[in-house]
Amino acid sequence: MPSAHKLAQKWLSEFEQFDYVVAPSGSCAGMVKTHYTAVFNNDPDLKMRAARLAERTYELTDFLVNVLGIDQAKLGVSELSQVTYHDSCSGLRELGIQKQPRDLIQRMGGVEILEMKDSRQCCGFGGTFALKYGEVSSAICTDKCEQIQATGAQAVVLGDLGCMMNIEGRLRRMGDNTQVLHVAELLTGRKPGQI
Repeated sequence: MPSAHKLAQKWLSEFEQFDYVVAPSGSCAGMVKTHYTAVFNNDPDLKMRAARLAERTYELTDFLVNVLGIDQAKLGVSELSQVTYHDSCSGLRELGIQKQPRDLIQRMGGVEILEMKDSRQCCGFGGTFALKYGEVSSAICTDKCEQIQATGAQAVVLGDLGCMMNIEGRLRRMGDNTQVLHVAELLTGRKPGQI
C-alpha cells in the first residue's frame, strides 16, 4: 500500500536519529515494532533501517521499567487509593505489556490495584472494528465497563489511547463517573488534563 509505505518512510526519517523512541500507546509502539519492517519488504535498505529503529522503540511503561529502571523516588503521589488496570490488545499481544504498568503502580505506594475479571479481554475498540461492527463493539465494551465497575475502583488505568476513548465514552453513557486515566497521568500524580 503506497500510503503506508510513505508514512512509514516519513516516520523512519524523522525518528531514526534518536537513541530511543517511546510511545505512550501500545498500539503505536506495536505498529513500529511489529509491522513497519513488513511495509519495506521490497526495499532491503529501508527494511534494515526500520528493524534497527524497531529495536529502539518502546511502549512507555516498558521503557520506564526495563530501560530506565524507575523506582519509587521518581514516581508521583496519587490521590487515588484503588485502581484497576485494563490490558490493551496491542500492548499485551504484540509487545508483552502486562507486568510493567502494574510494577510501576505498585511502586507508587498507597495505590492498590484491584484486578478486574478478564483484564486481558478486548474493550471492543480495535480501530476500524468499532466502526465496521458497531453493535458487537458496543457489547464488548459494555462487558468491559461492567468488569471495571465490579471492582469498585476509583479509576481504570490504561496504556492505549484508543481503549481510553472507547471505555470512557461507554462509562459516561452508562452514567458512570469512574476516572479513566492514562498510566502516565497516574504515575506523575497529576490530575487528568494536567500533563
